[in-house]
Amino acid sequence: MADKIFVTQDWLNKMRDELIHLKEVERVNIAERLKEAISFWDLSENSEYEEARNVQSQVEVRISELESQLKNIEIIDESKKDSSKVNMWDSVKIKNLENNDEETYLIVGTTESDILSKIPKISNESPVWKAIMGKKKGVSVKIKSDWWITEYKILEIN
Repeated sequence: MADKIFVTQDWLNKMRDELIHLKEVERVNIAERLKEAISFWDLSENSEYEEARNVQSQVEVRISELESQLKNIEIIDESKKDSSKVNMWDSVKIKNLENNDEETYLIVGTTESDILSKIPKISNESPVWKAIMGKKKGVSVKIKSDWWITEYKILEIN
């Protein structure tokens, strides 16, 4: 059985909306592009046809990914979480005790992670999350990865 994918209701709605858009809008657009490209006859040197087929392939892969993810969704009820401890969808400020750098992360499900966003969104499967999950403000933890071990202190939980 596949691992559960934890999401908020908002994120689930976005996933469903994207799936509907891909199936009902993008597939139709691609079919039109393919129909037009085929009308040019020679498919062996038809760049419009090749491009439409590539886009079609990408759309079908994304549809497959979304359908697979939607089978394993677990919605987290944010109203039932203990606000004194680190939970999913918390913004957590931690301090690296080796170099005194402070970092703020938003803890999200794997499908929502985005380390490049304004407040980096880290997955609930990351070493950071695994070390701080359920811990309270002021607690120090050692975070281990395959490459390093670092001690952090939890400064804020929002």
